[in-house]
Amino acid sequence: MSLAPRAVLVHRTTEYEELLARHGTHGQAAFFLAARGRSVDAVRERHEHTRAALAEVAGAVPLTWRQTRVERADLDRFLFGPEDVVVVVGQDGLVANAAKYLTGQPVIGIDADPGRNPGVLVRHRPDRARRLLPYAAGAGAAVDELTMVEAVTDDAQRLLALNEIYVGPAGHQTARYTLGLDGTDAPPEPQASSGVLVGTGTGATGWLRSLWEQRSSTLALPAPADARLAWFVREAWPSPTTGTTLVEGLLGAGRGLRLTVESDRLVAFGDGVESDALELTWGQTIHLTVATSRLRLVH
Repeated sequence: MSLAPRAVLVHRTTEYEELLARHGTHGQAAFFLAARGRSVDAVRERHEHTRAALAEVAGAVPLTWRQTRVERADLDRFLFGPEDVVVVVGQDGLVANAAKYLTGQPVIGIDADPGRNPGVLVRHRPDRARRLLPYAAGAGAAVDELTMVEAVTDDAQRLLALNEIYVGPAGHQTARYTLGLDGTDAPPEPQASSGVLVGTGTGATGWLRSLWEQRSSTLALPAPADARLAWFVREAWPSPTTGTTLVEGLLGAGRGLRLTVESDRLVAFGDGVESDALELTWGQTIHLTVATSRLRLVH
């Protein structure tokens, strides 16, 4: 007998809860902000909107289903099941945070505070959850299959991301490495830079786009469902031993970017989650390509 669907409600600690954790009470948090010319009221109002949205979605889960909640900080320790319907209640970025831990489960993005989020990934209001949950669990649910980026190291560590993967120094030092492209005759190039960013069409609205605009790039950035990636080298530095020829490009099917570390320590992390980074040491190679898995985001 198959298991009943399980609704997994993904959320994050609110700014107000973080203030209370730091200052102990509402009064002390209000005093701290007031002393700096700010009010706690707007922060608490956003908190109440988020909690109300989470409660409304939880109440919309069918009675025959199971349900659980997972906070963003615990995603890397949570075991998702094949029968799960994942409901992200919060901001667009929270969908990206959850995406790397999924294996094809349908995702419903719920905007907890409409008007403050772009709504690219959290497309639905809380009051639609009652209809969307059984719809997402059905075989005919319409979904957008969003491209993801994958990084694999030469010792078989694997990292997935919905927006982008960054490879570079953990702090503000210079990254040294050799960069090569699959499927081309161009020789690998030794480089010194602030790191390399490889991203998807979904990520092309964020960090990736800022690099694209900063350098006035003529690359045609991919759309979210395109099986292509864009990549940029940040602040490449020319020297007698390092070059700046390979600084941007597109990666399609069968193409990848290969980076061999020539620094004491570099890191690779996805979608800004630095706490779940891969550690790379001298001589290691990391290969970045279009991922075989995709995020299934419910219309």
